[in-house]
Amino acid sequence: MLKHIVMWKLKDHAEGADRAANAIEMKRRLDECANIVPGQIKFEVVIAQPGLEATYDVVLYSEFEDKTALDAYIKHPVHQAVVPFIGAIREGRQCMDYEV
Repeated sequence: MLKHIVMWKLKDHAEGADRAANAIEMKRRLDECANIVPGQIKFEVVIAQPGLEATYDVVLYSEFEDKTALDAYIKHPVHQAVVPFIGAIREGRQCMDYEV
């Protein structure tokens, strides 16, 4: 199994909206990427929650059967449609893939 974890720090303002609105929109768009390819086991998108420690604004935690499934997800048109929006609103991105 392969785990794919991505964390984004968002700009204060981008695409005509503030950080909070963009985080909500980003989550909505990423949620559409759940279950788009065979071998996608788990897909969870969360926004930083008030009162809990967070150094990033949005986190994606996902699991795939193998690298082939992850590659299919990354190349899938639904995922590719989200990429430009995220690129426009993000200040920073951290990613880690690892096998278990």
